Amino acid sequence: MTNLEQTIMFEISSLQEAQLEDVLKYVRYVKFGMLDSGEIERRFDESWARVRARAKELNITQADIEAEIRAVREGR
Repeated sequence: MTNLEQTIMFEISSLQEAQLEDVLKYVRYVKFGMLDSGEIERRFDESWARVRARAKELNITQADIEAEIRAVREGR
């Protein structure tokens, strides 16, 4: 482990759980910014495929999704 890595580990060792989650989000954000557009598109497509598969498993239809959106917009 490099000195920089050790310093980072030392600094985060005293953080609370919620702060650690924020650090992880930030690290992922930084890493995501380093990806090329093709990789971003591939990841997006894979995520969308997982969402569609999960919706199918749960028998969630497009009509269900639209009804939920309407309900949220109407404040229900």
